[in-house]
Amino acid sequence: MASHTPATGSVATTEQRQHRRVLQALSGLLLGMFVSMLASTVVSTSLPVIVHDLGGNQAAFTWVVTATLLTTAISTPIWGKLADLFNRKLLIQLAIVIFVLATAAAGFSQDPGMMIAFRAVQGVGAGGLAALSQVIMADIISPRERGRYMGLFGAVMALATVGGPLLGGFITDSLDWRWNFYIAIPFAIAALVLLQRTLHLPARPKTKARIDYVGIVLLSTAVSLVLIWVTNAGKDYDWWSTQTILMVGGALLAAVLFVVVELRSKEPLIPLTMFRDRTFTLAVLASISIGIAMFGTSVFLSQYMQMARGATPTEAGLMTIPMIGGLLIASIVIGGLVTRHGHWKPYLIVGGVLLIAGSYLLSTIHYDTNFVLVSVFMFLLGAGVGMTMQNLVLIVQNTARPSEIGVASSGVTFFRSLGGTVGVSVMGAALAGSATDLVAERKADIGAAIMSLGDKGAAVAEQLQSGAIPNVAQLPEAVRVIFEDIYAQAIAHSFLIAVPLAVVSLIAIVFLPNKPLTRMTTSERITASEADLATVSTAEGMDALVSAGATTDAASRGASGTAGTPDDAAGEASADPR
Repeated sequence: MASHTPATGSVATTEQRQHRRVLQALSGLLLGMFVSMLASTVVSTSLPVIVHDLGGNQAAFTWVVTATLLTTAISTPIWGKLADLFNRKLLIQLAIVIFVLATAAAGFSQDPGMMIAFRAVQGVGAGGLAALSQVIMADIISPRERGRYMGLFGAVMALATVGGPLLGGFITDSLDWRWNFYIAIPFAIAALVLLQRTLHLPARPKTKARIDYVGIVLLSTAVSLVLIWVTNAGKDYDWWSTQTILMVGGALLAAVLFVVVELRSKEPLIPLTMFRDRTFTLAVLASISIGIAMFGTSVFLSQYMQMARGATPTEAGLMTIPMIGGLLIASIVIGGLVTRHGHWKPYLIVGGVLLIAGSYLLSTIHYDTNFVLVSVFMFLLGAGVGMTMQNLVLIVQNTARPSEIGVASSGVTFFRSLGGTVGVSVMGAALAGSATDLVAERKADIGAAIMSLGDKGAAVAEQLQSGAIPNVAQLPEAVRVIFEDIYAQAIAHSFLIAVPLAVVSLIAIVFLPNKPLTRMTTSERITASEADLATVSTAEGMDALVSAGATTDAASRGASGTAGTPDDAAGEASADPR
């Protein structure tokens, strides 16, 4: 037994050293992710107040969110492609700079248009952080070991997703909502410095850079036309109208041209050959509905808390903690179980079931639903997202070729963001339509409530007729109760849209190939592939030398007139194709 002790100690020391190196490399990456999440979550609870102060309506509220999601979705595969061509460390630093500068600029917005424009630029940086963080993790952590570090990511997510809304609500209530956009700047500077000092990625073989600019334009055009159509149809024009034909037709044409360009491009933005891989295709299908559940519900839950339950921004941040708690607990616990046992599919299936349950139950809430029940519904949805979101990227990285890790990871992230973008637009359009119809149905009740206010009624009526989102919490109680009921019904109706897509997600998860997770990082897989190629080349060279030697021996025997043995003659006869 004593003879094995030094070897065991050596292995343990090596593992500890490797663990320290991974933690050091992750420190800057974690802070960069914290900056991204903080800048996003700190604004989430303040959006109803922000849009109200800027004079925006429900469509403006939706587009303030959608603009960021749209550019995040479009830019994610671009960043992923760049990650396969250029220095990944430099790229993630660039993404942080773009994200934080755009976020700070949004704080100077004077109208909804300015806010939407700066939020769109913010999404470009967010797409880089989303794509590059996944790619860099694959560089330094193997799929099987990823769960071991999920506690760190969970802690960062907890701090940003719980602390962000609370901080944002406090700043909005005590200072001014504009300071929400400046809070991330010092953290961003620290992240840039830390990344520069701690992130040391393995060298990769140099490749010639080719960017698919035509594909970028076509993809942006197709997605943008769909979102503009969904947001405005039924309000600015009919669902069946000339505008609908032009926008939907244009989106379909751009999508077809995008496919043609991608098939012919030497360096496509999204290699369509990846869809031959069953794991990638099914993971993409599942990711679309997860994006809707994650982005759509989180956006409109905050609006529900403020407009249907009369909460302040700070209170709304506290009230959404159950969903965030479900997400964090599930992602950390399941990550640890995946690393320990290597099984991932059962957890994904359970997560898919929880997504369906959470989405459906949230579609049943009213303004006076017991908050304990609402908290349970939010927790179930959050747990479903936590079990599925990161694990879908993980299994795609596990099966993708090392040279395509960037586009494979960003491909899944892209479709998740795209699902969230379309989901927020569709849910926002459904919410606006339902709210308008319900206001029309309750017109007599609203009029009677305003009349009961006496002299104050005229000011309230003017505010409601402006078309901007009302600040429900500040309305007189007689009117407030009616609008809380209206917005609760409208938001619950919009949640119902996520249910059928969550069912599709579960079906896709069930049919995912149950492949075991590798313990090799991306760089180790590249090294192993190169070693295999070298071995094959050496073997082929040895075979060639042996063949050449045999030919030379036969020729020398023929030249010297030496007759072969009967065995030699038989061998030559059997080898002769004639």
